[in-house]
Amino acid sequence: MSTKRDVFDPPEVVMVKSHKVSCNGGGGALGHPRVWYEMGDEDFVECKYCDRRFVLIGGKDDPGRGR
Repeated sequence: MSTKRDVFDPPEVVMVKSHKVSCNGGGGALGHPRVWYEMGDEDFVECKYCDRRFVLIGGKDDPGRGR
């Protein structure tokens, strides 16, 4: 059985405990303005600026979750 993969893997995956997350691209000179995202019905969200993916711990997209 094959595993579905994105065409491009996200540059960074951040595991989080909340459906609401913020991202500033890491801050500093290479960052971007702080933006807030709500996952809604999903267990992950990707930043529209830097493509960082935030994954809910224990959610269906958590790579550490037992299948």
